[in-house]
Amino acid sequence: MIRAPRRTSQRWSWLILGLLAALVVLAFVVALSLGIGAKPIPLVDVFDALIRPDRRDIDHVVVFSLRGARTAVGLLAGLALGLAGTLMQGVTRNPLADPGLLGVSAGAALGIVLAIGVFGITGVDGYLWFAFAGAAAGGLVVYAIGSLGREGATPVKLALAGAAVGALLGSVVTLLLLRDINTFAVFQKVWLVGSLSGRNGEVVAHVWPFIVVGSISALLAGRLLNAMSMGDDVARSLGQRVGLARAWCAFSVVLLAGAATAAAGPIAFVGLAVPHLARVVVGPDYRWILAYSAVMAPILLLSADIVGRVVARPGEIGVGVMTALVGAPFFIVLVRRRKLPDL
Repeated sequence: MIRAPRRTSQRWSWLILGLLAALVVLAFVVALSLGIGAKPIPLVDVFDALIRPDRRDIDHVVVFSLRGARTAVGLLAGLALGLAGTLMQGVTRNPLADPGLLGVSAGAALGIVLAIGVFGITGVDGYLWFAFAGAAAGGLVVYAIGSLGREGATPVKLALAGAAVGALLGSVVTLLLLRDINTFAVFQKVWLVGSLSGRNGEVVAHVWPFIVVGSISALLAGRLLNAMSMGDDVARSLGQRVGLARAWCAFSVVLLAGAATAAAGPIAFVGLAVPHLARVVVGPDYRWILAYSAVMAPILLLSADIVGRVVARPGEIGVGVMTALVGAPFFIVLVRRRKLPDL
């Protein structure tokens, strides 16, 4: 009678230590993101800039004015995509769910293009709302198509529907961009493949409240996801209101994926890979999967951005391209598995 609680306490202690270790790794990656670039800055000088922000030498200006906002956007976008992917996999019980694969990010990108190219809205405070609307519409269309048939929304059907809708939305985006070369020039820098380059404090200021609200909402959904992972009937027998729980999670996904796309563009595979990596470490408990995903996803995104700056000096490769290079093989391995696990 005493051993089980003691084992549970030990397990929680290890999980907490693991989460703290992940936070230390994240802090180190943030320091690297502030120090690595066209002008390398030693980590000692990075820490000095953080400790004494009042100094105005060139290294301090680079750390705060150029790389600080870029790193903050990477943190926020990684946090949002990791939590959004975890929510989508948990709600749909679909191991292939991801904002980029199920049309959410593509819908948000289309909303941004419409805002810029059709309505002339170029400020992040304006096209952010179009990103939310597009994310919601894209996700709903994919789920509606994937739910057709007697077997309902299976993982393969949702993946195929997401690929089809994503291709369609991408074609519409291309048609809109061809009408306006100036819009295309602006769009391709960030929202075509995803990039942290050129992000500034204005972007951070407008997206962080939505990502914080969406993140809190997502982290509070851990118990709901644990119940729904056992099936709708079991969840109802445990007192869960399944429809309300799905609406809660959908609201969180729209906030997180829409804000992340508005900040950094349609970055794929982060929300797909990170929940699986977290699940390997912590097991099936979504309370811990969400917590670990919130830390591991920014580590992955910022690391990909750092590698993109190093391999193509003096230029750089967009972070969306780098995450695709990492995530595409992961996706192929996941699809080729004989039995996709029920989440």
